[in-house]
Amino acid sequence: MESTSTKKIKKNIEVSESTLHWVGKKILGSHTGILNFSDGFITFEEGSLTGGKFTVDMTSINVTDLTGDLKKQLEGHLNSDDFFSTSKFTTAQLEFKNVTEKSNHLFQVEAHLTIKGQTHPVTFELKVTDDKAETEFKVNRTLYGIRYGSGSFFSNLGDNTINDHFSIKTVLKF
Repeated sequence: MESTSTKKIKKNIEVSESTLHWVGKKILGSHTGILNFSDGFITFEEGSLTGGKFTVDMTSINVTDLTGDLKKQLEGHLNSDDFFSTSKFTTAQLEFKNVTEKSNHLFQVEAHLTIKGQTHPVTFELKVTDDKAETEFKVNRTLYGIRYGSGSFFSNLGDNTINDHFSIKTVLKF
């Protein structure tokens, strides 16, 4: 009888070297920032990406396009119940559910994203090299109960309307 074992490899991310940049847009501009990872890993089998799971420290919200009081004010608002409720929901999580290789080093990932205790599917492309993985995708914040300033839920917001989607750009080092 022949053994059909495959070699599975789990690579933990280097949280201090991995980055998660976000961009939130509104009618009159945008804001940018970063979040820190708490932990995470990617799994491979026979050299091909098969899975991954990542935890983000939501209390690490850092606005990078403002300084001083404006920076503190926006960070406070993003941490509040209007947005991410970080006192109640200290982490967000992304877990791969299905991975399909599109081409050499490029994978389509179907995952579950959990923010504020609510989980919804997201799909994105992930480019993987020997020591890192990179992706960029959009998240519809209203699916997670983040409706503040949304023109989809409130009228007469005018120039104060905030886009329902925010962008995430991630570089995972392992």
